[in-house]
Amino acid sequence: MPSGLVFNVQRFSLQDGPGLRSTVFMKGCPLACTWCHNPESQAPRTQFIRLGHRCMACGICSEEERSEPLVQNRTEADVEACPTGALQAVGQEMDASALVAALLRDRIFFDESGGGVTFSGGEPLLQAPFVIEAMGLLRAEGIHTALDTCGYGSWQDLAEAASCADLVLYDLKLMDEARHRAATGVSNVPILQNLKALSGVHPAIWIRVPVIPGINDDLANLEATAAFLEPLPGVRQVDLLPYHPMGEAKAVRVGAVQGPQDLETPSSEALEALAARFRARGLNTTIGGRP
Repeated sequence: MPSGLVFNVQRFSLQDGPGLRSTVFMKGCPLACTWCHNPESQAPRTQFIRLGHRCMACGICSEEERSEPLVQNRTEADVEACPTGALQAVGQEMDASALVAALLRDRIFFDESGGGVTFSGGEPLLQAPFVIEAMGLLRAEGIHTALDTCGYGSWQDLAEAASCADLVLYDLKLMDEARHRAATGVSNVPILQNLKALSGVHPAIWIRVPVIPGINDDLANLEATAAFLEPLPGVRQVDLLPYHPMGEAKAVRVGAVQGPQDLETPSSEALEALAARFRARGLNTTIGGRP
């Protein structure tokens, strides 16, 4: 049974599919979005960070290490030995069956709310065997499953993972290939190709469009996005997700590079105007992921 590198399991999530959900955040991402709100997810390995406000200079970390938030050459034993919890591991190897057993403790909340489990990241397709195994075990228990993906990966991995998911949350950021490469580090060609193919075989796809001021919130990009989505049969919902700055502080902890720090969250009026353009094409569109 494959193991997976997980950096967080967020319980009682309301933004990653229907009902109350537990969201499993996988470590590692092929994209390097300048606005990433989970920068600790990007590196495909366990990282060790030091929370300065908790540190009491106990001696486990050297003075030089204490000057940096990202600590090198540490182990889980060092984390356990830290008396204040200042030293923390970001990323834990997990067995699929052990993860599922922990997730099933919240079955009552899933059942009563129509919720379930969402696999997010990072990018779940980077650990496709583990995610597929875990989703298969959950579906055997009658748990609703969702895959939250950027779509950048092999079609084979996406198709197999999506076949284990009751719902696919699919991110679209920019339609122009050059702009997408500049903002994320990769081409959007495989992302768009995979979405076209997936929409023909999966009946429940929710598109998630992060609205990032100065990056992708121009009308040309959003009109092109709506036009691309309009004919796709599997698309059931479009979620416009307003930028928020929560990733900025986390980026410092893991040494991630982020873009301009002066971005503002789009206003409700601006988001409603953008949503109207999607709705005009017959696309069921929400702001923030909730109807």
